[in-house]
Amino acid sequence: MRWGSTTVLDGVNLSLLPGEQLVVVGPSGAGKSTILRLLAGLLLPSSGSLLLHGEPQTYLRIDQENPPDVRLVFQNPALLGSLTVRENVGFLLYRYGRLKEGKIRQRVAEALEAVGLSGIEERLPGELSGGMQKRVSFARALIPAPQLLDSPQMPLLLFDEPTAGLDPVACTRIEDLIVRTTAVAQASSVVVSHVHSTIERTGGQIVMLYDGIFRWAGDLEAYRHTDNPYVMQFRSGSLRGPIQPAEA
Repeated sequence: MRWGSTTVLDGVNLSLLPGEQLVVVGPSGAGKSTILRLLAGLLLPSSGSLLLHGEPQTYLRIDQENPPDVRLVFQNPALLGSLTVRENVGFLLYRYGRLKEGKIRQRVAEALEAVGLSGIEERLPGELSGGMQKRVSFARALIPAPQLLDSPQMPLLLFDEPTAGLDPVACTRIEDLIVRTTAVAQASSVVVSHVHSTIERTGGQIVMLYDGIFRWAGDLEAYRHTDNPYVMQFRSGSLRGPIQPAEA
């Protein structure tokens, strides 16, 4: 992936198996969020190929009539302030108008119950705490687009720095929610994070990204014990090693 003469991702090669939980780790500016934007269909690679469920992705998501079932949970909850919680969570269902009101309300209620927020459907985002807004965004990720309700494809959930800036207790709540949301949706997941507890609690497979290149890949147990210099420096937070501050 290139922006003009700047290479953001350089020849990365990644395969994700159905039901796998992957965490992409690395320092800020390494290109982690760009990977999520590619998987979400918000960007197309400058070269190489991207396949989801075995199908080549050659158009942006907005240009596809039947896009793959990929759901992105932003770092910011990204709720629409003028809509109720019910309208935010069921946004796609209301937009496409293929389900009756009662069915939409039922699906929204089930999604909110799954994240521990029953009974707040008619409240506005501004009436909720930041943590509650975050959980509403997770509930929204449990709702597939109407055209995908009967899709045989396993959903792909993407989480962009879901615990950045949170205190340790709040991190634990969100990490548990990531695991629960992935299980309820019967999905595969990709989490982008540099928070150690999030890596430990949500990762099955780990890839280390630095300077646009995958420097290491393996399972969680291997991540804990590898002597790879990039992973060792990242785990310890040491100033000594191959990871250096980004140039201004």
